[in-house]
Amino acid sequence: MITIARPSWRWDPWREIDRMQQEVSSIFPLPKPRRVANFPPLNIHSGDEDVIITSEIPGIDPADVELTVTGDTLSIKGTRKPHEVKEGETWHRRERGSGDFFRTVQLPFNVDAGKVQAEYVNGVLRIVLPRAEADKPRKISVTPGN
Repeated sequence: MITIARPSWRWDPWREIDRMQQEVSSIFPLPKPRRVANFPPLNIHSGDEDVIITSEIPGIDPADVELTVTGDTLSIKGTRKPHEVKEGETWHRRERGSGDFFRTVQLPFNVDAGKVQAEYVNGVLRIVLPRAEADKPRKISVTPGN
């Protein structure tokens, strides 16, 4: 009498599909998704009266930064000029980007564009955006009816 041993595994169509997908991927590799960084990075916090935004943008001339406020939207636009090496010098590493940048953020409320203040100290841009008077919450008193 001959005994035939059964395999301890069962055919799994999903395992087969995974195997085929790995083979195809090894022949036609897909590019890894590129993470797009937002520049400049922003920290935003608000209170009842204003929104404060800070952004680290070292090496940028404040004259090369343009701020635009419309309603509840702030746009930051600027240019970081490239650092040029002198003749006879060679780059060994170049990680800081250069060129134009643009960033738009929606604020939690409308701001008074005429009262916006911005200062640039030690590579940090600090923007204070006061809340528009018309957008501030108002206390409404209730009077008794007849």
